[in-house]
Amino acid sequence: MELKIIKIDNPENLNLILGHSHFIKTVEDIHEALVNSVPQIKFGIAFCEASEKRLVRWSGNDNELIELAQQNALQLSAGHSFILFMKEAFPINVLQAVKNVPEVCRIFCATANPVEVIIAESDLGRGILGVIDGLKTVGIENEQDIEDRKKLLRQFGYKL
Repeated sequence: MELKIIKIDNPENLNLILGHSHFIKTVEDIHEALVNSVPQIKFGIAFCEASEKRLVRWSGNDNELIELAQQNALQLSAGHSFILFMKEAFPINVLQAVKNVPEVCRIFCATANPVEVIIAESDLGRGILGVIDGLKTVGIENEQDIEDRKKLLRQFGYKL
């Protein structure tokens, strides 16, 4: 077995969701879950098929995001994983709907941070062991940081 680190290519720091699924209809079902949750969402999703043809299956409604998802999925080439890039929505707006898709087994991360994926490769194929999501923590928030956090949440409309 060989361990690899694959850096997710995300030049615009877009929000993304990386997960694991089990069936070829993943792209269609996640597509429906996204547009039913946030009708104006722009997204691209790609899914690594781990049996039969072993293709990157894809869907979406934004060509640039579709291409970004396809390229990252092919780079990962990890059995039954999917990657979704989005605009006009945040993961918090769609995450529960994605988790509720029957064939979704696991979410590794939902973030706009830099992401590295820890891959194990054997003679059989590749699998995702985990992710490195963002940068190392440098301290504990102070009173000003708390005030800033609460202000940001209200600015985004998540708190009154």
